[in-house]
Amino acid sequence: MNTPLEQELAIVRQEIDALDAELLELLNRRAECARKVGRIKSQHGAAGHTYRPEREAQVLRRLQELNQGPLPDESVTCFFREVMSACLSLESPLQVAFLGPPGTFSESAAVKQFGHAARLLPLASIDDVFREVEAGHAEYAVAPVENSTEGAVGRTLDLLLQTTLKICGEVVVRIHQNLLTKAADAGSVSKVYSHAQSLSQCHEWLNRMLPNAERVPVASNALAAQMAAKEPAAAAIASESAGERYQLPALFRNIEDEPNNTTRFVVLGRHDAGVSGKDKTSLIMSAPNLSGSLHDLLQPLAEAGVSMTRLESRPARQGLWEYVYYVDVEGHREAPHIIAALQSLAGRAAYLKVLGSYPVAVY
Repeated sequence: MNTPLEQELAIVRQEIDALDAELLELLNRRAECARKVGRIKSQHGAAGHTYRPEREAQVLRRLQELNQGPLPDESVTCFFREVMSACLSLESPLQVAFLGPPGTFSESAAVKQFGHAARLLPLASIDDVFREVEAGHAEYAVAPVENSTEGAVGRTLDLLLQTTLKICGEVVVRIHQNLLTKAADAGSVSKVYSHAQSLSQCHEWLNRMLPNAERVPVASNALAAQMAAKEPAAAAIASESAGERYQLPALFRNIEDEPNNTTRFVVLGRHDAGVSGKDKTSLIMSAPNLSGSLHDLLQPLAEAGVSMTRLESRPARQGLWEYVYYVDVEGHREAPHIIAALQSLAGRAAYLKVLGSYPVAVY
């Protein structure tokens, strides 16, 4: 005879089973609706891109507004991204290039944006990530552009200046760094591998805990984990997923110097995004090397009431002491006030390139 506890649990479990069956039916109905959207587009000659970042952002924001818990918004967002990813894959899985090998934070960003149904392509360098999409071998790229602790990722900025690709989305990933090693304790570690940015993000921790260990910068954190796995006295600074993938235990967790360490990634494709209602536009511009030229360059933004959220300078590599400016502004390039500002900028800037308009990251 069942105990009262077992009887109560059985009732709740029956309810869960019934809800699971209902959820499964609803998910398949949703998938069929997604198929219908594709067929309708095809019939009207408007197939275009299956991935619509502005539509996904609108769906996720609406679901967050409807969410009354107990699930947090982040969990709801993660679940529905996977649903949309699976529905997209019914037509054709998206191919997404990222800085590899598997286990990098770039892979985490790609999964966060495109879900596990996407076909992820790990590559050896950020240059290769850009080239893979430019050549048409992948549809989208995910590249790190700035870190809250260490600032801009210079190589990504340089490639944005050259590429024909457009920014169509952004992803923000919370970065937790871990010391991964087969060594028994910190005193047995003589060498630490990691990406240069991650070494900088853990600079003070390393000074305090491993002052005599050699610090070796490598192309990615996942590569660092691969290398450290082969050396008993070596360690890697990398993600937990890298440690799991390369069977490297975490000796210390969350060793980043700044507790709110985050990295922003851009999503690149051969198109930007439509209007989602909460958007951002990125551009590159340069000014003549004259007194007050930057002030004159920014004046059209102020006059049009455009809010600037980021301003980053970078050597132009074309002349001594000449710079280009990377700017993010609130709003979509199709908004009237952004159009007015861009038209005025075109008449003042020595160089102007709109990198794309895209939805603000949905957390």
